[in-house]
Amino acid sequence: MGLALVHGRARAGVAAPPVQVEVHLGGGLPSMSIVGLPEAAVREAKDRVRAAIQCAQLEFPARRITVNLAPADLPKHGGRFDLPIALGILAASGQIPLGALRDCEFVGELGLTGELRPIDGALPAALAATAAGRRLVIPAGNAEEAALVRDADLHSARTLLEVCAMLHGRKALPRPELPVITEIAAPDMRDVRGQTRARRALEIAAAGGHHLLLIGPPGCGKTLLASRLPGLLPPPDDAEALEAAAVASVSGRGLEPARWRQRPFRAPHHTASAVALVGGGSEPRPGEISLAHHGVLFLDELPEWGRQALEVLREPLESGTVTISRSARQVEFPARFQLVAAMNPCPCGWAGDPSGRCRCPADTVARYRNRVSGPLLDRIDLQIDVPRLSPAELRPDAPPGEDSAAARARVIEARSRQHARAGTCNARLDQATTDATCRLDRDDQVLLERAIESLQLSARALHRCLRVARTIADLEGETRIGTGHLTEALGYRGFQGIRG
Repeated sequence: MGLALVHGRARAGVAAPPVQVEVHLGGGLPSMSIVGLPEAAVREAKDRVRAAIQCAQLEFPARRITVNLAPADLPKHGGRFDLPIALGILAASGQIPLGALRDCEFVGELGLTGELRPIDGALPAALAATAAGRRLVIPAGNAEEAALVRDADLHSARTLLEVCAMLHGRKALPRPELPVITEIAAPDMRDVRGQTRARRALEIAAAGGHHLLLIGPPGCGKTLLASRLPGLLPPPDDAEALEAAAVASVSGRGLEPARWRQRPFRAPHHTASAVALVGGGSEPRPGEISLAHHGVLFLDELPEWGRQALEVLREPLESGTVTISRSARQVEFPARFQLVAAMNPCPCGWAGDPSGRCRCPADTVARYRNRVSGPLLDRIDLQIDVPRLSPAELRPDAPPGEDSAAARARVIEARSRQHARAGTCNARLDQATTDATCRLDRDDQVLLERAIESLQLSARALHRCLRVARTIADLEGETRIGTGHLTEALGYRGFQGIRG
């Protein structure tokens, strides 16, 4: 009887838990069974593995083969276990040396010809294998993605025969090289005409990581402004970029390794469901809020979104994570995104416009605005009106505004002050750190208390106002929050003033 043990990796959210593939060859009629909570694609591996071994001119043993995927209580999905199962059968039957498998991990789907095909989640597998101190053998199609882990001991192969040759010591597998990063210029703020207050709010949002709501008539530039936010944000560090890339790796939609250092910008349509936003499915996949991790999530036409879809945003906006629960398990995805939302002030879009063209009844306007719940609005730090542009501002010869590079320099400087003081941006400060870093003078404290009464602010909104004031002070290089910083921050709680 033969027994072999091969190391592999499963996929659970953005994690890659270890899986031991145990293969046993015993007496009895020739058969093959896979145990250890495999789903359909894993159970079908026996047919793919048999054909791949035979097409590679290797011997498929005519024995009773039992494959155990341990731990048994971890669900196993996809074709990522094909390669370790095939190697386990070959090792148990003496066709490859057992000792060569000890310090290696293997993932990959096999074609019937023995070709290795790429899998989802290669980047989390590379991170986990590196942490475990083992070499990782991956399909050549995943080489660029896994190479983003700089310290990983990686080897890529195109066929099962190449892996066998490596294990016999006859031929070394190539090591993937770090992909060339493609620099794509973000849309520039120079394209934004006028809108001085909105530009200022966008810079504050970028400097402190604050959420932003733009309210204005059709064609006033809300979408244009939102698309400029990524160009104001500082570039992500390696840890942030790898976290965002890991989410894209397990999404099933593919990861572009050449663009992994760019912050994501996601703009789903308002017909998207709650599951599309938060993630889910029988095999849980990340949704739009996780795909926007360390980037920007833009929701246009906010009142047109389904109530359920909007309400699922409330918890991730606070916690930065989303947990998808199923009967058998729970999966957690990161969701530390920056929300930018846009909406019209009424169904026709022209309420409050000087032209007076709006004819929407007051109760219709109130119903429209109340589609966005108060608890969700409470979590949006900056809420501003974006007015219609005047004809003079739309002239081709009108002077352009300041470009993104100048504003980004101020944002990076403000962020450096925040990280030196608290280790994070102002929008993510907890209550204790907010109390310690956002102290006010006595007169400003009285002003804030009056504002709380007049605007009917909640405790959450109060702390968010203080954090915005702290960001404004950081942009101006001030160590303390002044009266001007506080009054400007209070002015950005503007949505309460236009509710019907």
